[in-house]
Amino acid sequence: MHDDRSLVEARLKRVLDERIRPAVYSASVPLEVAVWNAPGEPVPVAEGLAAEPTPIDVGAMWGAPWGTCWFRVTGTVPAEWAGKTVEAILDLGFDENMPGFQCEGLVYRPDGTPVKGLNPRNQWVRIGAPVAGGEEVRLHIEAASNPVILDYHPFLPTQLGDKETAGSDPQYKLTRMDLAVFEEAVWQLVMDLEVLGELMQELPVDSGRRWEILRAVDRALDTVDLQDVKGTAAAARAQLEEVLATPAQPSAHRISAVGHAHIDSAWLWPLRETVRKVARTTSNMTALLEDEPDFVFAMSQAQQWAWVKEHRPEVWAKVKKAVADGRFVPAGGMWVESDTNMPGSEAMARQFVHGKRFFLEEFGVENDEAWLPDTFGFAAGLPQIIKAAGSKWLLTQKISWSQTNKFPHHTFQWEGIDGTRIFTHFPPVDTYNCSMKGSEIAHAARNFKDKGVARHSLAPTGWGDGGGGTTREMVAKAARMRDLEGSATVVWETPEEFFTKAEAEYPNAPVWVGELYLELHRATLTSQAKTKQGNRRSEHLLREAELWAATAAVRAGFPYPYEQLDRVWKTVLLHQFHDILPGSSIAWVHREAEKTYAAVADELDGIIDAAQRALAGEGTAELVFNSAPHARHGVAAGGAALPAPGAASYRHPREDGGYVLDNGLLRVEVDARGLVVSAYDIGAERESVAPGGAANLLQIHPDFPNMWDAWDVDEFYRNTVTDLVDADAVEPAEASEVVAQGTAAVRIVRSFGESRVTQVLSLAPGAKRLDIDTEVDWHETEKFLKLAFPLDVHADRYASETQFGHFHRATHTNTSWEAAKFEACNHRFVHIEEPEWGVALVNDSTYGHDVTRTVRAADSGTTTTVRVSLLRAPRFPDPETDQGMHRFRHALVPGAAIGDAVREGYRINLPERTVTGADAAVAPLVTVDNDAVVVTAVKLADDGSGDVVVRFHESRGGRARAALTAGFQVAEATATDLLERPLSEAAPPQRAGDTVFLTLRAFELVTLRLKRA
Repeated sequence: MHDDRSLVEARLKRVLDERIRPAVYSASVPLEVAVWNAPGEPVPVAEGLAAEPTPIDVGAMWGAPWGTCWFRVTGTVPAEWAGKTVEAILDLGFDENMPGFQCEGLVYRPDGTPVKGLNPRNQWVRIGAPVAGGEEVRLHIEAASNPVILDYHPFLPTQLGDKETAGSDPQYKLTRMDLAVFEEAVWQLVMDLEVLGELMQELPVDSGRRWEILRAVDRALDTVDLQDVKGTAAAARAQLEEVLATPAQPSAHRISAVGHAHIDSAWLWPLRETVRKVARTTSNMTALLEDEPDFVFAMSQAQQWAWVKEHRPEVWAKVKKAVADGRFVPAGGMWVESDTNMPGSEAMARQFVHGKRFFLEEFGVENDEAWLPDTFGFAAGLPQIIKAAGSKWLLTQKISWSQTNKFPHHTFQWEGIDGTRIFTHFPPVDTYNCSMKGSEIAHAARNFKDKGVARHSLAPTGWGDGGGGTTREMVAKAARMRDLEGSATVVWETPEEFFTKAEAEYPNAPVWVGELYLELHRATLTSQAKTKQGNRRSEHLLREAELWAATAAVRAGFPYPYEQLDRVWKTVLLHQFHDILPGSSIAWVHREAEKTYAAVADELDGIIDAAQRALAGEGTAELVFNSAPHARHGVAAGGAALPAPGAASYRHPREDGGYVLDNGLLRVEVDARGLVVSAYDIGAERESVAPGGAANLLQIHPDFPNMWDAWDVDEFYRNTVTDLVDADAVEPAEASEVVAQGTAAVRIVRSFGESRVTQVLSLAPGAKRLDIDTEVDWHETEKFLKLAFPLDVHADRYASETQFGHFHRATHTNTSWEAAKFEACNHRFVHIEEPEWGVALVNDSTYGHDVTRTVRAADSGTTTTVRVSLLRAPRFPDPETDQGMHRFRHALVPGAAIGDAVREGYRINLPERTVTGADAAVAPLVTVDNDAVVVTAVKLADDGSGDVVVRFHESRGGRARAALTAGFQVAEATATDLLERPLSEAAPPQRAGDTVFLTLRAFELVTLRLKRA
């Protein structure tokens, strides 16, 4: 034998590639193929099966971008193959290096029964094992010619991302359509050699185990007759039996393999194509479950399950049976694997409500885990939402992508803003597409950071995104590594089985406090501004629709639109998927999203208008409805009253050019450049703008990240900046450009590059804030537009709103962890303060921002600059990202405490509505006597009982006592989880009549169900 290891390894590679793998199929005959090109969008299965195809030859081109072709393949099993295993090899023109990012197919029998999906690494369909010979074969393939968007050079702009611009040239060459004899022994030999060869490469070069494997492999290769692989495969396998049977060390790392196929609900394909990707993958997995008794498959995203139920009932039947058998596992308990940074409080809660409820209603399954392997970081408010939904575990893999800092644990307790802790696991395999390669298994064992106190990890196993899920090869490899010396042990388990074992062995897991910030993909907080605006607007419209429909149902017998609200919520939740809301999908996705959000707005406005008119009654008086959780302008939160007369603000010219705006509370100076050089808090006698600084400063940067154009902004973008200080006009605004009468306002117009900005700065009577309306006609490329506010505030941290509270981040860069957060997420506000005085910056639709601080040379004071991220212009995957008109609303609030920031954030997102009706106020359905306690939802219970559900939280980060009073007779008050189920461990709330008395911890989230008497 050879002592030279490299010679054996080289020999193994060549023999596998050139002799053994090709011998897996020992004989083949061609199938006859015909094709029908579906016109336009995909057709129902019955129509595709019934269509009359025309002949097509192997080697011919097929498939316009985003098209569908129905192939019919027919043939006869040769009589001489009797007793053999026969498979159809159906290669549509796959590139095996890119499973999930090209053409795909779903195979049907003539009666419409789905067989399995076709994917780059899964091209076979079993015909018989054994066959009798002479069988007639007839299969139909629904083939999708999705274009390759993410190519080997993935960041080149392409017009293929929208069917309107993709053209019609065929994309793929039909490569192979054969019947072939499958040689089981040869295939098993391939699996033996791959597992041992891959393990050998991961072992220390001088280890005895490596040499044992090397010698066994060498003997097996000597045994194989390269001219008769089929005839000698069994003998070659016998040479490997001993090394494959040697058990693992008792201390070996233990991997729970979970069959998985992470399918983005939209990304480099539209939503409609995801419906079919899911059908193909679930067909594959139900077929594999039938063949492999140890295999377990888990699928998340209730929306994807719902698509199968709605669009592929024949596949759904197989899925339901596999779920009943306990081997096809609903996972995650969310409607989609959403972004978790940007969704608002209620939306994040409803992800779990709708996801968990779907699995409960369809299968009686209660999810204990949140399953978010690919989401781009995790907001600090998420742990208590998971707990409030009745779950207790979290899995993600994405933090391993961070560029700067390595997270110190793989298994730990994650503590959120309110103190809730969630047992969390990051799979050390560092992929959610594990394929059971030896290198992946060895990496998981080496990489696991909690050695010595824990030794369980999870490996999500299978090709995602339409790659077809787990393959029979992966299952075969896992079987060999179940108990194999030198390897971690691998066993198929459900997520629940893994988490139960992992939590039991690690009861004192370390704690990580605060957000799980992904040091990558920071630009997803800004890309595709209209998608983000659509989401924010939809969230607040849903709040209004539920509030007023519930109020009108109780007060005026208004029919509560249960089904309509349920459907709209699911639409909004779908669009929070982690490649839609973050703006990282193709043009088609975002074009459709804009239309969908417009339709959602129309529908919700209709509900709101109908409910408010039912409450207002008949008459000519103008009633002002306030949907915000705080009283304003004399109108109670959640109520309506006659509009109050207002005072006036004043505008007068400034000596050096520009204007002064003054309402007695705030005095704002806008200079001749249209920049805010002073925002003076009159009562506090305190200046907001840093000396020598200018706020409302638009700044533009070059924006060409090293990778992932729509996803990333790299820190070096700051090296070059242009201040946009030249103004085309600084002039008084028209009365039509402001909302409140008596408002003093200035309009500023700027031109730069190919773009134009128009701003209206306004100071309303009685308002201690400067409102800033910004309209941008944006036509730049690879640029980043910011809006800067240098503030005269000294602080080492600032607050940004997140779900059900706020989270503090550093303004300094003491450590690499702080420096890495150079772009971060906020919801409605950013707040920065010194003791007794602070400033808030609130917004109606932006999320990305940065905060920096400098020490001024002139007076050694600190300037803390808050910058809002407005627009980007990446070219991949949508080359026209954000081109066109945009409008943003912000407000600078000097002298703001954190409670003011909360209130003003709601104000700017929930404008008052005026309805003509009777000359009488509409009392709120519920009131809370402490502004620190913020109501996020008032609705009727989902079960149709008519109970009123109120969700609220402490918003300022401290303890709070409050009395919640219902505007109706309360028979019973019950604390519930997010799904409106009673909390077994919760004591009944203290109540006196229709008032419930509350004591809340910092940021504590509470859901109350009020039964009407």
